[in-house]
Amino acid sequence: MIGGGEVATRKIATLIEAGAILTVVAPEVTAQISVWVENKAVSRYRRKGYDASDLNGQFLVIAATNSGSTNTRVFEDAEKNSILVNVVDSPDQCRFILPSIIDRSPLMIAISSGGNAPVLARILRQKLESLIPFAYGDLARFAGGLRSMVKSRLKSFDQRRRFWERIFDGPVSALVLAGRESEAKALFHTDLEAVAASQRCEGASVAGEVFLVGAGPGDPELLTLKALRLMQQADVVLYDNLVSPDILDLIRRDATRISVAKAKGRHSIAQQDINSEMIRLAGEGKRVCRLKGGDPFIFGRGGEELAALVDAGISFQVVPGISAANGCAAYAGIPLTHRDFADSVTFVTGHRKDHGYFDLPWESLSTSRQTLVFYMGLSSAGLIREKLVESGISAATAVAVVEQGTRKEQRVLLTTLDELPQRIASTDLASPALIIVGGVVTLAESLHWFGKTPMTDTEQVSEHRPGDYAALIAGS
Repeated sequence: MIGGGEVATRKIATLIEAGAILTVVAPEVTAQISVWVENKAVSRYRRKGYDASDLNGQFLVIAATNSGSTNTRVFEDAEKNSILVNVVDSPDQCRFILPSIIDRSPLMIAISSGGNAPVLARILRQKLESLIPFAYGDLARFAGGLRSMVKSRLKSFDQRRRFWERIFDGPVSALVLAGRESEAKALFHTDLEAVAASQRCEGASVAGEVFLVGAGPGDPELLTLKALRLMQQADVVLYDNLVSPDILDLIRRDATRISVAKAKGRHSIAQQDINSEMIRLAGEGKRVCRLKGGDPFIFGRGGEELAALVDAGISFQVVPGISAANGCAAYAGIPLTHRDFADSVTFVTGHRKDHGYFDLPWESLSTSRQTLVFYMGLSSAGLIREKLVESGISAATAVAVVEQGTRKEQRVLLTTLDELPQRIASTDLASPALIIVGGVVTLAESLHWFGKTPMTDTEQVSEHRPGDYAALIAGS
């Protein structure tokens, strides 16, 4: 440790706890460091300024002086001699980190901001400290003492992992955390014998399962707790292109990821092939997570996939997700229903049939006091405008296009039905995007709360405020 002030004192305390053989180099040190020197917690103290010879024989060095030039010299000398170095509050001059530690030995949790925000890392550690019982260390030791037994009884890695998941999520874990280890061990042996016996009877096969999971519209914080749990349990994840990268990062690290993405005009993976792949993987005993953007039962073909699983005799679970309509509208400040504007909401596919037209009940869509949400309609905006106007909806009706809804890249365009195609082209909006049609859209400017300010193009849309209900209703 080069330095003897308050910062060095905090670092030294952590190093002493870790059992380091520590040398301190500094002209002066704090009272606490002096105590550590006296009781030999600090092995050596050199009361002097730093020079390169102080690094001889050292494994790593921390520079915590109040002199930038001295800290830089320490860094350069350490680099020349291939010694690990950490210059406090200088991330570019660090070759190792000192994270905030949650110690539940032998279970250890480290939190680091890479030197960008050490106070934030400390705050997160404090929050996690209250959530992780100290008895988790006992649970880790309990499991460690029984690993070899489980490995000898259950030959398959998948079998062992599933067994341990049951243990850590079940009554055995609860007994250990309650300090009743003898009871926990007896129950553990009973469970292990039952699993081993059942697998002998089934020829060591493991039953597969499919989780049909809605990933929501993009913001990972909109995932349900059950969705996150099953994503972490899955052996294989089949995901669509609407699932955001932030959500994919939450998948278990050693799980196999398979993209079954479809894009407009490029249906490279047929639905039947996706169904067959799910059935094949589950038949091999895998836990398969079929991860879909939004909700699997709203234009997600979830029903078709479940029908295939039922025909194949594959067990499954379904986890609903926040739909794109609900999530994107909320993040755009658009209530889908509002007693002054809309008594109902209708979700409509904007995907054209092979002949290029919609098979939609346009007359029913023109009913007053309802909100229309078009999925996958960006490239069909011109036809949507034409059909809605022909069916009786005013060309001045307010429309919103929400691109990348709920994500940090979200953009919202506020326009009118008449101007919709031109405005989409001029703003270069791209999928994934939703088109929302109806009087509720006029609230977006005042209720906007997330991301960039909505883009507007006409005073007819932007001039209205929530209190001007008569004008809004007349305009829609």
